[in-house]
Amino acid sequence: MGSTAELAAAVLMMLGFPCLMVAALVPSVPAFVAAAAVTYLADHYLHRRNSYLINRLSKVRAGLSIRFLIRQLLLVLLLARLSLSDDLIFYGAVGCFIAFYGLQAPHGALVTVIRNRRRLPVATRNVDLASRIRIPDAPPRRLLHRSAEKILHLDLAAVVGVLVSAATGSAVAGFAGIAGTLVLGCAYVLALLPYVRGRRVPSPPEAVLAAVDDWLRAYRPETVLYFSGSKDSAYQVNMWLETMEQLDSKPLIILRERVILQNLAPTTVPVICVPGGVHLMNMDLSTVRVALYAANVGKNIHMLRVPTMKHVFIGHGDSDKSASVNPFSKVYDEVWTAGRAGRDRYAVADVGVRDEDIVEVGRPQLAPIRTRRGVPEGRTATVLYAPTWEGWDDNPGNTSILLAGENIVRRLVTADPPVRVLYKPHPFTGTRSAEARAAHRRITALVEQAAAERAADPRFTAGAAEPNAAAADLARIEARLAELAGPVGGERGDEAEATRDGMVDLARHAEIAGLRAEWNDVYWRSVPDWEHRVVTGAEPRLYDCFNVSDAMVSDISSVVSDFIASGKPYAVTDSAELGAEEFRRQNTAVRAAVILSNGATELGELLAAVRDPAADPPARDREELKRYLLGPDEPASIDRFNTAVADLTLKARTRNLAQESHVAAGAVEEVEPEDAGQPAA
Repeated sequence: MGSTAELAAAVLMMLGFPCLMVAALVPSVPAFVAAAAVTYLADHYLHRRNSYLINRLSKVRAGLSIRFLIRQLLLVLLLARLSLSDDLIFYGAVGCFIAFYGLQAPHGALVTVIRNRRRLPVATRNVDLASRIRIPDAPPRRLLHRSAEKILHLDLAAVVGVLVSAATGSAVAGFAGIAGTLVLGCAYVLALLPYVRGRRVPSPPEAVLAAVDDWLRAYRPETVLYFSGSKDSAYQVNMWLETMEQLDSKPLIILRERVILQNLAPTTVPVICVPGGVHLMNMDLSTVRVALYAANVGKNIHMLRVPTMKHVFIGHGDSDKSASVNPFSKVYDEVWTAGRAGRDRYAVADVGVRDEDIVEVGRPQLAPIRTRRGVPEGRTATVLYAPTWEGWDDNPGNTSILLAGENIVRRLVTADPPVRVLYKPHPFTGTRSAEARAAHRRITALVEQAAAERAADPRFTAGAAEPNAAAADLARIEARLAELAGPVGGERGDEAEATRDGMVDLARHAEIAGLRAEWNDVYWRSVPDWEHRVVTGAEPRLYDCFNVSDAMVSDISSVVSDFIASGKPYAVTDSAELGAEEFRRQNTAVRAAVILSNGATELGELLAAVRDPAADPPARDREELKRYLLGPDEPASIDRFNTAVADLTLKARTRNLAQESHVAAGAVEEVEPEDAGQPAA
């Protein structure tokens, strides 16, 4: 249900309707009024919370309209039981409710038409469509937001009026309420009419698609980042935005799902969201020479079919997981890996990716990761626990959450000398497995309980002046960021308006970037260095957690490969219990790690390496492993990435010129006579 309050509201609503029927049969006007008030308020509260129950009731034929209709029918029953079936107020109530439901059809049709016409075939950011097509302002939010609930609640005037008439015996209040409901319903329908015609309607889909092609011909993109996925996978494309902004060629981002566009981080790169496969395949991408793919998904085929560009799998992480050597990768012209380790993985896996098609480009995203500095005197060491999610199967080696997570956290929060624990779970944790979801909640509870106990311990809470001062700065920065982001919950435009007004303000974008960097610095100063934390959501970012941590515990995932860039000690859990030797043989990234069993008894080795560099023999191994996994420090990864793009662009142009030559040669042969004196073919 989401919360105790939602559960209470749901129970009250479900009990309210039987109470309404009993009150109507008794009959009792006061009891009916009380039960009706409970059902109205509970229903409204659950809608505002977007409760899971509300979304499911329509599946069992107990949707919003049905609930209002039942309440109105029970009101009619109450009037009949009060012997008012021969009074005008009875016929007035029946006629009102019939007419009121008659208004639902034009109202629903108008709302649907308005939304459909304002849903453009593409949605964009940083693309100038406003000068090419008509995108008028959206209707006022109060007209379309939760529109079905709003018009149905207009029956409240009639219900109240009829109940007053039933209680007093005077029909005046009843007919006044009936008139109010019908007048308000008609006014609502009439208010929607102007938005389905004339210049308040956006240009038709054909004009929008033509405008996008016109913009593409003017912009002439050369390198495309293509992405498709679920709403929870937006991080996979967000990690590449800064790299796209640093490309030497003209970049473009193509998304396939509107929900990904909504969750896309701010960027200066032009973005086009094309949900329709036919629209994408007909889009003018003739100037694109390199397409980059961050995930292996079915919709990639819509772009892979284009032969005039070269296709590259860049992925969204580099690890020893089987996903890093997916056989699907052989459909791409090239596969770009961070370092030599990625190349070797494909060679060992033998899934059809040729060695000559692999290019080592480093990991441009790792530039913000700071190298090891050691633990300053007087500061509590910080250990990050960043497990991956449970995956699509039940392989015990997927995640440490299930078998080892609680043991890891319990040992860390009771360590002596004490350490601070940051728990940052994978965004997908618990999305497939109920057991993983339950384990995550238990781990969260452990961390929060330990944090509460430490906050009550005077050994840790002395000298809180700096965190308090930082908290004030944090509030200032967040207020400015909220101001720059625009109003939340007020009058906001729809997707069409966002497309029209989506051109980035470079000065504003730079200020936001600066504020976010400042926010990160102030955030960690606002948190005492002894305070355990559960870190979820987009901020603080994973790499920010790397930078404030002195060591990490994780699973086999790209998180480990990325953390190696810091040079700090780390531990990896052998959840499948392969044994340390076999675990290292199968997983390159753990060769310089402390290997943990599910009991996490080996954590002492990691904590010793954190406290004393002399107790950290794998330090030199980590440096060698870093070069093997991520490539050399020089030239910079972004320079190698740009070089790879330029080289592949040249290959694409060479291929296209060769094809043009073949076509031209074929045309010449076609017009030349086969023998002297014979006509041309």
